[in-house]
Amino acid sequence: MDLPLGLSVFAVGAAALAVITLAAGVKIVPQGYVYTVERFGRYARSLDAGLGLITPFVERVGRRVNVMEQVIDVPSQQAFTRDNAGVTIDAVVFYQVLDAARASYEVSNLDLAATTLTMTNIRTVVGSMDLDQLLAHRDEINERLLRVMDAAASPWGVKINRIEIKDIVLPPDLAGAMARQMKAEREKRASILEAEGQRAAEILRAEGRKQSAILEAEGRREAAFRDAEARERSAEAEAAATGMVSRAIAEGDIAAANFLVAEKYVDAVRAIATAPNQRVVVVPIEAAALAGTLGGIGELTRSVFGEGAPPRRAGTPPNVASSRA
Repeated sequence: MDLPLGLSVFAVGAAALAVITLAAGVKIVPQGYVYTVERFGRYARSLDAGLGLITPFVERVGRRVNVMEQVIDVPSQQAFTRDNAGVTIDAVVFYQVLDAARASYEVSNLDLAATTLTMTNIRTVVGSMDLDQLLAHRDEINERLLRVMDAAASPWGVKINRIEIKDIVLPPDLAGAMARQMKAEREKRASILEAEGQRAAEILRAEGRKQSAILEAEGRREAAFRDAEARERSAEAEAAATGMVSRAIAEGDIAAANFLVAEKYVDAVRAIATAPNQRVVVVPIEAAALAGTLGGIGELTRSVFGEGAPPRRAGTPPNVASSRA
């Protein structure tokens, strides 16, 4: 009975050993990882995601490498620009392992190596730029860091995808000076814009005054033209009247001459009486001359309005003669 029991124990042990051996030889690699296989401590091959088999007791899994894109938060560090301005910079690095074997056996600590390399290159790039250039050209900084980092990490089987400068912190005194400079620059631009606005307003006002003067001059010219035309018409009328009187005198009509003289006489008296600087007007007029003048006007009136008007004695006013008639 001892022999069958021993065989049973052996069979159970052999089955357990087979199960352990099988379990040791089967490896399930999750998505996004690559396992390296070492044979007697030496790299042999890599296992991609899925079911993988290794030789138990001869091979083992060496490194479990994450081949997904990863990010490293680079600690803040102080750097000096080319014009000796101290700034504090922090950044992030995005990288991906392309060769699991080289990333495992070419570098001891990939994250530490990438962080140190990034910090060193940040100081180098910042030191080659002025402060204004540093603040205004972050994209250029990122591009330069990316080129340098990608070339340096290539032997490790790592691809540097992006490097982003998160923040650039200036010292308080330098930040205050830049704020004052920015304020002065804005005030300068505001003054320039205000001056340009005033200049444009002055130009528009000058143009308005010019147009007004032109229109006023044109108005005066038109008025002068109208006045000249009116004077010309008046002169023509005066000449025509004078010609008619002259023809009447030439024909022997003395009443026309008397009428002309009386008209001028009355106009002169009216001008003297209506002068603004006169209050009392003394006109020495001989009664006989006035009567004769009025008689001439009466005779001219009778000749114009009809011969049926009664004759007037010399020296008698027209209204008296009419009443007597």
